[in-house]
Amino acid sequence: MSDSGPAPTIAVIGAGFSGLAAALELQRRAAEYGRQVDVSAFEAGPRPGGLVHTQRIGDYLVERGADSFITNKPAAVTLCRQLGLESRLIGTDPRFRKSFILRRGRPVATPAGFQLLAPTRFWPLVKSPLLSWRGKLRVLREMAVPPRKEATDESLASFVRRRFGQEALDRIVQPLVGGIYTSDPERLSLAATMPRFLEMERRHGSVIRALRRSTVDDAGAHGARYGLFVSLPGGMEELLSAMAERFQSQLGALALQTEVSSVRRLAPGAGWELTTPAGPRRFDALILAIPAYRAAALIESHSPGLAAALNEIEYASSAIVVTGHRLADIRHPLDGAGMVIPHIEQRRILAVSFASRKFPGRAPEGRVILRTFVGGAMQPELLAQDDPSLVRIVLAELRDLLGAEGEPDFTEVVRYGRGMPQYHVGHLERVNRIDEAAAKLPGFALCGNAYRGVGIPDAIASGTAAADAVWRSLPSQTGQPAGPPAD
Repeated sequence: MSDSGPAPTIAVIGAGFSGLAAALELQRRAAEYGRQVDVSAFEAGPRPGGLVHTQRIGDYLVERGADSFITNKPAAVTLCRQLGLESRLIGTDPRFRKSFILRRGRPVATPAGFQLLAPTRFWPLVKSPLLSWRGKLRVLREMAVPPRKEATDESLASFVRRRFGQEALDRIVQPLVGGIYTSDPERLSLAATMPRFLEMERRHGSVIRALRRSTVDDAGAHGARYGLFVSLPGGMEELLSAMAERFQSQLGALALQTEVSSVRRLAPGAGWELTTPAGPRRFDALILAIPAYRAAALIESHSPGLAAALNEIEYASSAIVVTGHRLADIRHPLDGAGMVIPHIEQRRILAVSFASRKFPGRAPEGRVILRTFVGGAMQPELLAQDDPSLVRIVLAELRDLLGAEGEPDFTEVVRYGRGMPQYHVGHLERVNRIDEAAAKLPGFALCGNAYRGVGIPDAIASGTAAADAVWRSLPSQTGQPAGPPAD
């Protein structure tokens, strides 16, 4: 690469968090090393963001997708700092950091200090009505359970059942984890989703022992560690808009409502050709920041093995029914961040987020936003219902479980067909095969939430890594990879 020659051209297909992060990282590298790069991002939808979108409904601020991100993974906070948004980050309301789990039709507070799979404190678990005495004793026996000797991947359900017992799995862990991954724990890979618990068993012989020896941030949190989550006053759309604006201000081209129907690898060293509604476009390098199954369809003719591995990643569909209520119309005090529903309860919803309790200012005074999750891998049949039927189901469940009466101020149904990648047992080995196959295609990279993490920080980190791979593949003036200039 050289200022005197033509700038390399790079296409990014998909302008969600991972795609925009990749585009921004390419621009950052070019500026850092005093080089030029021409980046174009293509988004099939009407706005950047993929599944994430914030909207105003009257005086309500409504998140139609993810409403926050965790701070113990640095990629999102680092990006906010680069965009000048770090000072605008807001944490969850400390008054409402506990969560509830449904037990025989009644919301019960998750034991304080319970960290998704295991307790960090004994007394709150002992006092909790979530488990029987037999179930509580089985959890406490975890410290005497020997570590698993086999090195093969294990499902989350198998791990929890083996170390903590079936009751803990059914009553606490399945709903807490299901609220994150909308997955069947019998198929969910522990190594791909929660490797720290696997490492605790290996290093300490006991998860409880490891947790009690460690310094645990937010140890008083119930279930999810809500104290680690942040958002922005304008919601996740504020971050997405800042990313898109920065990209375009640095001469990046963002094409919305532009679906790339095919890609063609040209002769060695000649790059890629994309078929767009405006005609064919040639690029030196290509990043696919789209769901794995869509990436497979585009790349199949060039790498059948890569496409086959991408198609092994299954996806679950879900829906969110967002409703606005008067607090006076809800019997439950909503004194927490939300409630998850064990599958064993046989209800028709997965979880309810008390969205405007987590982040103040999202609802008018005396009002509250509830985001109710439906479907997922455990109840896919519910998504066959039309939108009015889903609303009726959700309002009936909210009435029964939280005492929500009266008509809501608004209802919104958001559907995510094949929206959540499922990290099934063997996922990391599958992703390694994908990485190996992708590396054989010059000037090509994949990114997104299908590979090494489903959260916003994971998606951003994935985009940054894809940009790094493509940057290194670009030829310099001397024909060498485009890394830092020689000393």
